[in-house]
Amino acid sequence: MSVFNRDEEGAGGQRALLVVPTLARHPHSRGPEARIEEARGLAEAIGIEVTDALAFTVRQLRPATLLGGGQVEEIAAAAAADDVTLTIVDHMLSPVQQKTLEERLKTKVIDRTGLILEIFGERAATAEGRLQVELAHLDYQAGRLVRSWTHLERQRGGFGFLGGPGETQIEADRRMIRDRMARIRKELEQVKKTRGLHRDRRQRAPWPVVALVGYTNAGKSTLFNRLTEASVMAKDLLFATLDPTMRNVKLPGHDKVILSDTVGFVSDLPTQLVAAFRATLEEVASADLILHVRDIAHPDSEAQADDVEQVLADLGLEEGKGPPRLEVWNKADLLAPDDYATLEGRAATRGAILVSARSGQGVERLRAIVGEALDPDRQRHDVALSLSDGARISWLHANGKVVGQRVEDERLHLTVELSEQDWERFNAL
Repeated sequence: MSVFNRDEEGAGGQRALLVVPTLARHPHSRGPEARIEEARGLAEAIGIEVTDALAFTVRQLRPATLLGGGQVEEIAAAAAADDVTLTIVDHMLSPVQQKTLEERLKTKVIDRTGLILEIFGERAATAEGRLQVELAHLDYQAGRLVRSWTHLERQRGGFGFLGGPGETQIEADRRMIRDRMARIRKELEQVKKTRGLHRDRRQRAPWPVVALVGYTNAGKSTLFNRLTEASVMAKDLLFATLDPTMRNVKLPGHDKVILSDTVGFVSDLPTQLVAAFRATLEEVASADLILHVRDIAHPDSEAQADDVEQVLADLGLEEGKGPPRLEVWNKADLLAPDDYATLEGRAATRGAILVSARSGQGVERLRAIVGEALDPDRQRHDVALSLSDGARISWLHANGKVVGQRVEDERLHLTVELSEQDWERFNAL
């Protein structure tokens, strides 16, 4: 399912004009240049060539076009001059605004939501991911059928002798969309139950879970690969990876930790996607520790961090709730020496860790800090085990701090410091 028409090709290879409107009454947290750069990156992520970008301040919102009449004329002239087939508006458009702009600009028009949905549609690799994206697409498309499909005004005949005017094609297609959405929700509910069972099984197992979250292109997957020696796709590309990935990693004090790489966030993330990916993102809520990976070299790093916190809040994980959180300031290798020294001091005061996932700088220190963070309050326990119980003895040495041991009556007596959570995990072995 795509936001583009059924009979047309996808987004890749199209030439597009980018329009960045800012509502005067609701100024954006980022400046026009930063928004243009990000929107251009989103377009290029699926092979759209952006020929030009226009930024406008909208003082009065127009219900039919969002933009003012003169601004629409300027965009139309630029679109004609560049011979583009697509106009991307970096703002949410109503179905009426989208349809009217298409008529006046003589190009296809998609808004920010449509563009992000298109990216997710191309990138989803797993069956669950494709279901989530299709559900989001259908939710988005339901109100735009009059624009997107060309055959919708035809009518079907009624049933029986008193059939009346019949059901229009648009009504039939909306009903089909509702039915399909209901089926997908049922399938995703089953996936959610299965995921919950897996999560319960992991929680009973003796391994803590660390979840990576962050703005798209902050370097989460590169850090994931560095820590786990895996080969998850990691490119300088917005939304390079979508489907969550889990790998085992050994950290100081922990023989085995499950590291989870999640989908990247973005400003103004479509509500349809947040809803559709809720089951996947619930993995974050069940983690023992959340690593918030930030691109500290990006000029909008603070605004990006705020956007990530907003999505986490939407999931009920606002600051102070849910698992403990640790900020990882990535891409330190891109900083000038003076900036590095300044940020190193700021990171120390804020409890953040400055690293470069690409070069490995600071990663060993991160591993040590994460290992300590997974054991915030160790308590001392006395344990007596059979000398033949090698697995449990090994686990205590790997995951706890053994401060004393002796052999008595053919049993090994250990005094070990463990966190409350690890003590529960040990007892579940």
